[in-house]
Amino acid sequence: MVPLSFGLLLFAGVPIALVLAITAMIYIWASGNDVLFLSYPQQLYGGLEKYGLLAIPLFMLVGELMNEGGITKRLVKFASVFVGSLRGGLAYINLVANMFMAAIIGSTNAQIAVMGHVMVPEMVKRGYDRNFAAAVTAAGGLMSPIIPPSMLFVIYGVLAQISIGDMFIAGIIPGLLMGAAFILVVVVLGFFYTYPTEAKLSRGMAVSHILRALPSLSIPVVIIGGIAGGIATPTESAAVASVAAIIVGWAFHREFDPSHIPGMLVRLLASSSMVLFLVATANVFGWIIVYEKIPQNLAAYLVTLTENPIVFMLLLNVMLLLVGTVIDAIAALILVVPIMLPIAMLSYGIDPFHFGVAVCLNLVIGLLTPPVGTALYVTAQVSNCKPMSIMKPLAPFLLAALVILLLVSVWPALTLVLID
Repeated sequence: MVPLSFGLLLFAGVPIALVLAITAMIYIWASGNDVLFLSYPQQLYGGLEKYGLLAIPLFMLVGELMNEGGITKRLVKFASVFVGSLRGGLAYINLVANMFMAAIIGSTNAQIAVMGHVMVPEMVKRGYDRNFAAAVTAAGGLMSPIIPPSMLFVIYGVLAQISIGDMFIAGIIPGLLMGAAFILVVVVLGFFYTYPTEAKLSRGMAVSHILRALPSLSIPVVIIGGIAGGIATPTESAAVASVAAIIVGWAFHREFDPSHIPGMLVRLLASSSMVLFLVATANVFGWIIVYEKIPQNLAAYLVTLTENPIVFMLLLNVMLLLVGTVIDAIAALILVVPIMLPIAMLSYGIDPFHFGVAVCLNLVIGLLTPPVGTALYVTAQVSNCKPMSIMKPLAPFLLAALVILLLVSVWPALTLVLID
């Protein structure tokens, strides 16, 4: 009855947070163990009673402040100094700027929304196909949940009860590899398509772009430097970065308008509340899953299939890629981790940081694949394209992401070398 209720609610279009909450109630009612209703509010609240979750609204705040303070466009111009003169320069600028933005925002949908408004119209104006421009922007957004900071990493760290700072560090090399792979895709596609040629910047203009971007570059330095240097926790780094974004936008760029703060906080409240409510309801659902001993039973079944950790990771990849196509990444992460992480650690000896990066990368790819593919629809909306028309130019980037996923899955050192 419970699996049937879950499936019916999900495919009826009920928000996933309510699906989880209602399914847990149905289970308690069907089991006849009504005393569990007394623990229900406690489990719901307990899902939010974690200090690390405070980083989520704070990183969202950094992204909002960055938009208001003119930081985005200066990072784009900074990227143009290094790759803008190449044939197809705007495509490279798009990807490099997305790498900088990934070290600030931490959310794929938010990053695509920001970069889509900035880069897609500019690329179309310079002669690029609109669908290709949208595909490059969407691909760049895939780096956001992998290059730290990452909302998915924060949630995973809370669920797995491991250091969120170390989780961020584990994502650095995979994130850079993904960026390099996407740049290589643009290079290869250049042999088949004629990219517009950009004018080379003068030395004075290049120096000007670099100097104007230096204050903006302080934001990722504060976040990554504070965490990697052990100076601050991810939550503290996000708080400091928020203050830095206000100072940069107001004192240096002189574009931050304090009158926009109320509207910005309303948007922040709405977006962060949805994420945190999902975390709370998923904690109740996870409590039910553990109560029913589903992880233990599934572990016993998987061990009969294979005892090889690499084969297990490959099977997990296939499962998560399918899950990611129908369930939002955050919801899927919250559903999968309580079940699969104990199996990976206890039955196969897989490091939780390695497991976390692989799982998050899997689910990120699902953000751009139908039928759910929330990031795909965000891209279509901001770029004024049809979702399926973006898929063809996006396919090479998704293939490159799958190659990086395979490397991360079979080579744990890519995620663990900086931690060790």
